[in-house]
Amino acid sequence: MSEKKVRLGGMALGNGVLVHGPTSWACAIRHPDGRIEVAAARKRFVSSASLPPLLRGPLKLAEALALLPDVKRRLPAARMPMQDGRTLVSVLGTAVAVRGLRESRLRPLAQEIVSGILSLAPAALSLRGGELAAYHGAEHISIGTYEHGEGAQKEHERCGGHLVGPLLLTTAVGNALAAFAPERARNRARAAAQIGAIGASTEIFGWMTRNPQNPIAQALSKPGHELQHRLTTADPTPQQLEVAEAALRACLELERGDVRSAA
Repeated sequence: MSEKKVRLGGMALGNGVLVHGPTSWACAIRHPDGRIEVAAARKRFVSSASLPPLLRGPLKLAEALALLPDVKRRLPAARMPMQDGRTLVSVLGTAVAVRGLRESRLRPLAQEIVSGILSLAPAALSLRGGELAAYHGAEHISIGTYEHGEGAQKEHERCGGHLVGPLLLTTAVGNALAAFAPERARNRARAAAQIGAIGASTEIFGWMTRNPQNPIAQALSKPGHELQHRLTTADPTPQQLEVAEAALRACLELERGDVRSAA
C-alpha cells in the first residue's frame, strides 16, 4: 500500500525555497559559494481545521506568515521575497495610486476592482526580480513531483496565485459595501471587509481545487494561471531544483516523524 502523501505548501525566496506541511517547515538556501544550507523545525503556531469557514483562511495565512521570523532567525542569509528596495518603492507607489483612486469619481465597485489589480504590482515585481521566479518554479516542480510523480510543471494547481481571481472579486464586493458605512466607521468596515474577503476567497479556492472541471472554477483560476505562466514563475536550473528538493526532504522527515510517533 502506498504511503499517504503529506499535504505541502511552499514559498520561494530570493536564494532558496521554504516548504511547510501540517506541523513542520524546512527551508533551504544556496550561498554565493555554492553551499546549500538547510534549517527545519516544528511550527510554533498551527491553526485549527475545526474553525468556522470564514476564519480558516485568515488563520492559515497567519500560520504561513508566522514562519518567516523563525526562518530568518535560523537562516540569516535567507532573502525574503519583499525585502529589496525596488519592491518597497513599488509598495509605496501602489499606496499612493490607490489613495488617488479612492478620491476619484469612479464608481465604488470600479474603484475596488482597479485598486485590487494595482495591489498585485508589488508581489509581481518582487517575483520578477533576481532568481525568485525560478525558485518559485523549483518549489512547484519539487512539490508537484512528490505529489504526482515525474513530469511536474512550473505551474501548480494549489499555488497561492490562484487566489487572485477569488480575492479580487471578494475584495471588490466587500470594499464597495464598506463604502456605504458611515464615514466615522468606514475604516473599520474596510478592515472587516478585507478579513472577510480573505476568508471567503480561501473557501472559494478550496472549492475550485475540488472541482477543477467546473466552468466557474476554471474562470476564477484563469488570472492566477496566467500570472504563474507569464510572470511569476520561470524554469529553474538543476541547481535551483536541488535546493527545493533539499527543503522538501527536510520537511518530510519531520512530518513523517510526526506520523510514526502517532502510529
